[in-house]
Amino acid sequence: MKFDPEFWRGRRVLLTGHTGFKGAWLNQWLRTMGANVVGFSLASETDPNLHTLLAHNDEKSVIGDLRSYSDVQKVVEKHQPQIVLHLAAQALVRRSYRDPLESFETNVMGTANLLDALRRCRSLESVLVVTSDKAYENDERGVPFSEGDALGGKDPYSASKGCQEIVTHSFARSYFADKGIPVATARAGNVIGGGDWSEDRLMTDLVTALYEQKDIVLRNPLATRPWQHVLEPLGGYLLYAQALATGKMTLPALNFGPHGSDNVQTVVEKMLDLWGGENSWLLEGKEQPAEAHALALDISRAEQSLNWHPRLDLDETLNWIVSWHKEHAVGNCVKNITQQQIETFQTLLANE
Repeated sequence: MKFDPEFWRGRRVLLTGHTGFKGAWLNQWLRTMGANVVGFSLASETDPNLHTLLAHNDEKSVIGDLRSYSDVQKVVEKHQPQIVLHLAAQALVRRSYRDPLESFETNVMGTANLLDALRRCRSLESVLVVTSDKAYENDERGVPFSEGDALGGKDPYSASKGCQEIVTHSFARSYFADKGIPVATARAGNVIGGGDWSEDRLMTDLVTALYEQKDIVLRNPLATRPWQHVLEPLGGYLLYAQALATGKMTLPALNFGPHGSDNVQTVVEKMLDLWGGENSWLLEGKEQPAEAHALALDISRAEQSLNWHPRLDLDETLNWIVSWHKEHAVGNCVKNITQQQIETFQTLLANE
């Protein structure tokens, strides 16, 4: 497989979660390639938020709720998408502890609502549902998860993502397989990049501390995660959806992550060094809800089947984030650096 920007030109794409961090980056990338994008999502809860900073006057943006079947049905019937990229989710572990029903309603029933509406869509070519590396049942051995490993989750968020996988593959086999419409899931590691202001995210807390010249408070500095720049998995999603739609891929699930994992302390200290100044980090003293200590992904199947692999190492990833936020911190228009990073990364993909 080779990444083909021309595949996306003029294609009708339904992108859920377009007001979120990953969705805003993907919306910008799809527009860069000339795709006809319709975004469907709740309004952004953060201020500032990347979607607003990148907004275009001609953007097709539908504010709706996955938990409302009528909202979902209307956007599918009106826009008749060819490709669906489903990123909308309740994506925060600690928030899922506070309100578990929100996570299950959004991530499980919201996905079921979307897939049920799509099974009546005549224009459909492929569907990609983005879940999470936390969909796997984590035994804390630190061994990279592969696509055949058991799904599960201790906390409500992780459990909802495991359920989302089961729901998706049930719909795929029950309703879409006989029509020849591929439906698959993508499981990505911890995604970081410029413009993420979501609550309870390491990069959000870190960048806020840097802006305000304060020390960063960490919950679990030794927790390891598969950190990757946001453009890494997005490139994988685009390639995967392209391969599914053109009949060059039949695998029902793929992992997208870096080679290996790094702990929180390593990421923070590298960022502090790149940013400059006198900031340091402190350990948060109060007890925290349980979260997985070690996460890592086996990405060999994506490498072999899609010819996809990470392009940016951790140092390059953090350099890109610092460059982005330095522009934002001095009030410059971040559309320019966002577009520049997308074009640079797309060139890396095209030159394979």
